Order: sequence, then C-alpha cells, then structure tokens
Amino acid sequence: MTTRKRTDAVPKVPDEFHVFGFARDLLAWYDEQKRDLPWRINRDPYRVWVSEIMLQQTRVETVKPYFENFMRKFPTVEALADAPEEEVLKAWEGLGYYSRARNLQAAAREVKETYGGVVPDTPEEISKLKGIGPYTAGAILSIAYEKPEPAVDGNVMRVFSRLLLMHDDIAKPATRIKMEQLIRQVIPQGRAGDFNQALMELGALVCLPRNPQCLTCPVFDYCLARREGVQEELPVKGKAKPPRPVSYLVAVIKREDAYLITKRPEQGLLAGMWEFPMVETEQVEWAEDILPDALQQRYGLDVSVEQPLLQIRHTFSHLQWHLHVHLCAYRGGSGQLPATARFVSGNQLADYAFSVAHGKIIQYLSQAAFTL
Repeated sequence: MTTRKRTDAVPKVPDEFHVFGFARDLLAWYDEQKRDLPWRINRDPYRVWVSEIMLQQTRVETVKPYFENFMRKFPTVEALADAPEEEVLKAWEGLGYYSRARNLQAAAREVKETYGGVVPDTPEEISKLKGIGPYTAGAILSIAYEKPEPAVDGNVMRVFSRLLLMHDDIAKPATRIKMEQLIRQVIPQGRAGDFNQALMELGALVCLPRNPQCLTCPVFDYCLARREGVQEELPVKGKAKPPRPVSYLVAVIKREDAYLITKRPEQGLLAGMWEFPMVETEQVEWAEDILPDALQQRYGLDVSVEQPLLQIRHTFSHLQWHLHVHLCAYRGGSGQLPATARFVSGNQLADYAFSVAHGKIIQYLSQAAFTL
C-alpha cells in the first residue's frame, strides 16, 4: 500500500476576475498618473533597494528628502559599504527604525564582498542579504530586473483583499503567502516592475484604508468587494497588542557649554544611537532624588535637578516612551566617564545621530533660553 503525500493546493484567482483586462487597465492608469518620485528616475537596483528599505513604515513625502540626501552621500553600494556606521546613522536620523540602516549597510558590505558590488538578481541570493524579506526582494527583483516576482506589502494586501473579496486575516503570515501565490497569476509578462508599483500606487492614492475612492478607481469594474458593497469592510485585520507604556526620567546635564550624551548598546532598540541619560522609573515625581543617585552610580557625576523642561511621548510598534526631561546642574565628577558617554558642545550635537524623541529635546533647547 502506498501513501500519497499531502500537498496544499495553490489558490486560484476566481474565474469572474478578468486577469488580462485588469492588468491592462491598471497599467494604463499607472502610465498616465504615476507620481514623479526620485527613486523612479531609473531602475538601478541599488537605488530601488535603498528606496524600498526607507519606505518601510514611512510615508513617501517623508522619505523623498532623506532618499536624495542619502544617495548624494552614498551613491553606490561600495560607498555605503565603506562609510563609517555613525555617518550612515546620521544620514538616517529622523527616519526611525534604525535597524533598517544598520542592516542595509551590513547587506551592502556583503554585496561588495560576495557579489562584486552588483545586487543579486535571483530570489535565492537576494533573500540571503540582511534586512531583505519577501516584500523587499520582490520589489527589487521586479522593478530593477523585471523578474515576475510579487511584492506584497500592506497596501497590496488591502487592494487584493478587496479586488478578490478575500476575508483572510492580513495580519497572519499565511495570508501574505496566499496573496503572493495569487499575484503571481496576475503579473503581466514583461512589466512586472510597473505592475507591482501600480498596485502600490493604487493602494496609496485610491484604494485607501478608509473611504476608498471607488468612483475614481481605474479597475472599478473588476473589484469583487465593490460589487458586493463591502469594500469598506475589507481587509480583515486582527488587532495587534497595544504598545507597552514605559516612563523615563531624562537628564539634560550642562557643564559650561557642553551637554552629557550617552550611546545606546550596539544591540536592541535604537542600537548605537546617542541620547541624553535616561532612567526608567514609575516614580517620575521623585526626579530630584532618583536622577542624582542614578547619575552618580553610572557616571560618577555629582548633579542636582534644577527644573523640569518638557515631557515627550514617543510610540514604537511595541513600546510607548513617556519621557520626563529635567535640566540638571553639574556639580563635579569623581572619575572618568565610560567610553559610551561624553560631554559635547551644543554645536557638536548636530554631529551625532539621535532618535526622534531626543532630537525633540535638542530642538527645545535650541529654542529655549539655552545656548547651544
């Protein structure tokens, strides 16, 4: 007796969805209406790669000046690979999700060493690079190399959930895989890159999360959710856990014309970024006692808390920082600072890469009655 291996059937695009007409009409709209974006001036794989990494979790309008500045500083894979990490992080400052920048540089070094500076053009090779997941791989391979690979991000999942009347939870990894299998059946020969960009453009401009602009949609006639009148109910998305609140006291310690800053660990959240000293505590009202003790233990500094400056709330995907910022007076020091801490002048602060939250502290200081 032989046992047949169980195979999972590949999902099929519904017969009532007209694949050829959909791709034709979508591309015609894209050719006429696509936005003029700096990473679209050519299909250089490196430029496509950088843009796709920057666009993760970040709005297009925010990315545009960062992309242009980054390409001026690091115009080639080799230039990025050879640059000091501090310089790369500084160019990324304000974009957030800084692990993207570190992974991008690590992958650039791999491309330089292993592939002679040429971005790989196969799914197997490009997926080995640090920071390149299925979406980014598909985007680079299709846009730069015209490979018929899907590029499925949140926009595309929303669009296809509506187009094909899918009630699968887009928060589940299995749904993304299913979407990839379906989109492979729709990608037109010879225009994979434009097709993927057109889907992203449709999601960004027309098929919006709320109040989709169905009457102006170029593929209105193909949308199965619209036929059923349920387009605003899709996609289905399971609720993520709310970010965990964490409270910190932040010390702005001024010694003559210099401020104490400290570097975060090389692993973990905001790795390698600079910041003003922070102390995690639920008892933020006891700043006058907590900060001097903590700063004496960490840095051997004698300080006193002068006054509260401002409060900042900053939300990450899994954490929400509540920063209570205080001005501290430097009274003296009992030893040498660790290598991860230093006093720098107000003018020098601009040379260091700070997170968005601590950048707001610097902005406050420059606008208040302090001399940077």
